Amino acid sequence: MDDYAAAASAMQAAPDGSDLCPPFLATLPVTTVGISTLGDPFGTATVFASDALAERVDEIQFDLGEGPCWEALDTRRPVLEPDLRVTPVERWPLALDGLLSAGVGAIFSFPMRIGTIPVGAVDLSIGHDLTLTAAQVRGAVELTEVAARRVLRSALVAATADEHTATENGRYSRREVHQATGMAAAQLGVSVEDALMVLRAHAFATERPVRDVAADVIARRLDLARPYGSET
Repeated sequence: MDDYAAAASAMQAAPDGSDLCPPFLATLPVTTVGISTLGDPFGTATVFASDALAERVDEIQFDLGEGPCWEALDTRRPVLEPDLRVTPVERWPLALDGLLSAGVGAIFSFPMRIGTIPVGAVDLSIGHDLTLTAAQVRGAVELTEVAARRVLRSALVAATADEHTATENGRYSRREVHQATGMAAAQLGVSVEDALMVLRAHAFATERPVRDVAADVIARRLDLARPYGSET
């Protein structure tokens, strides 16, 4: 097992609420890590920040509504800027100046998504120019995938704290939800655990009962592998 796989495994096994920044700092040549949710359905907020600069990097992008974290989430691809001094100003007209003024030299943003659900982004930065190797980018992606699951799970627990009680009271059928979860796992090519998170997140984002979303998946009216679960 390489360092990234070991760090990802440890992150996955860490207790709920554990800081997710240290695994990135331990395996990658960066000094600042910020992990945030972005936009709908969970709102825009810093979830974990390694230091004050990480908080400032998030704040700049949140306030201006532009920057590498937003671009990464929109494009579903990592945004790798090894030297912000040569980044075209038109890319992020306001955020770029703010990031440079804050002392950021290089920034690397990785999107956090589970299936079709946009969760947020991980921002890695340092005060001077830096180029990540292909292996380091792959390692960062691996860690980000675990971080996405942890952040989504925490966000869903906070947003739907009464769901387990509702389930026990028969608001929706466990069998129906389990069947829909299996179908969603096949649609998305992910684990059953991740598919259930996507199902619940879609219900939360669309303000619908989980039972109704599950019924649509079973009836093939909803394909969660399509953008934002578009109806088939």
